[in-house]
Amino acid sequence: MKFAKKRATVKQEISTASMPDIVFMLLLFFMVSTTLREVDVFVQYKLPEAEAIEKIENKRLISYIWVGNDGRVQLNDNLVKINEVQDIMYEKRQALPNVIVSLRVDKSSEMGIVTDIQQELRKAFCLRINYSAMLKE
Repeated sequence: MKFAKKRATVKQEISTASMPDIVFMLLLFFMVSTTLREVDVFVQYKLPEAEAIEKIENKRLISYIWVGNDGRVQLNDNLVKINEVQDIMYEKRQALPNVIVSLRVDKSSEMGIVTDIQQELRKAFCLRINYSAMLKE
C-alpha cells in the first residue's frame, strides 16, 4: 500500500497591492539624493601637486573658480573677467553665507591672476578660500 501525498490546492501568491507605494518611495529617494547638474569646465587646467591634502566634506557649500593655463577665468558655468568676480561672489555669499570658494588654478598660471582674484574675493567678503591640488605620488 502506497500513501499519496496530498498537495495544497490553494496557491500562495504575493500581494502586489503595495508595489506602487514602494516604487514611488524609491523614485522619491533617488530624486532627493541625486545631484542633477554638473558644471562644464571651459578652461584647460592642470592642478599643482601637494604632499598633504584635505577633502572637504560638504560639497554643497563650495563655489568653484577655475583659472586656465591661458589666463581665462571661469566661475561656475560662465567665463568671466576678474573684475566681475566681486559682484558675482557677493550675491552668492548673500544667498549662502557659509560659502567656500575653491580655486582650481593651473600650475603654470601667473601668480598675479591669483592675487587679483583673491583681492576681488576680499572685497566680496568671501574669506573662506580653498586651493585645490592633486596628491603627490
